[in-house]
Amino acid sequence: MSEKSPGDRWQADVFLLSLGLFGLFWAALAALKADPTVLPGPVDVARAFWSEAVSGRLPRELLATLLRVTISFGLAMAAGCLLGFLLGRHKALNRWADPWVTIFMNLPALVLIVLCYLWIGLNDVAAIVAVTLNKTAMVLVTVRQGVQSFDPALDDLATVSRLSRRERFRHLVIPQLAPWLAVAARNGIAVIWKIVLVVEFLGRSNGVGFRIHLYFQQFQTAHVIAYSIAFIGVILVVEHAIIHPCEVRSARWKFVSKRRL
Repeated sequence: MSEKSPGDRWQADVFLLSLGLFGLFWAALAALKADPTVLPGPVDVARAFWSEAVSGRLPRELLATLLRVTISFGLAMAAGCLLGFLLGRHKALNRWADPWVTIFMNLPALVLIVLCYLWIGLNDVAAIVAVTLNKTAMVLVTVRQGVQSFDPALDDLATVSRLSRRERFRHLVIPQLAPWLAVAARNGIAVIWKIVLVVEFLGRSNGVGFRIHLYFQQFQTAHVIAYSIAFIGVILVVEHAIIHPCEVRSARWKFVSKRRL
């Protein structure tokens, strides 16, 4: 296993220092407000977090939300990548489908959630369908833009080199599309988990959104922030442990693929 470079260690140190400064900023604001029912400080939120974690409610609700986010994210990325690639490659199909894309891009998430609940019912299928439909259009637009930005010279070079379809996909399509996929994934996670919280807030009986709704009704601000921080922490781990390394790897892959061609 290779050791981390000094640049990677420095980036990690800056990340932790930045989080620490945010915590100090939060504590200062809470001290100025001096009203924990409105803006509880880090210590008050930590107590609420611990009590929910020890009781088992926090892990259970977090797992329910993560399951919905994972399924919705996977479906949206798969459908968005396939459709975005087809529209980016075929101009005629893109012209016909563009109004549809515009409609779904501008359809408010709240409207789509309510309609899915009305049409399908107050269940997880409706929740996942609503989130998937809302995010697919965003992935589609990103991937389509990435496909349209492909370098034509590389296609010509691949033709001259007589690369097979598999080799084209591996050495041309994926390296050129990888940065766009990283953008779609990063934006997708940021948007999907927020929409999932709204879905749970409106019509589910479990999940982080359900708990936030419950504690909002009880005016327990510390508990609302504790559940929010729990999921934000998961997203930060995903961002720095999965998405960022994949983005760095894709940049190296693109460079190596161009050298091979």
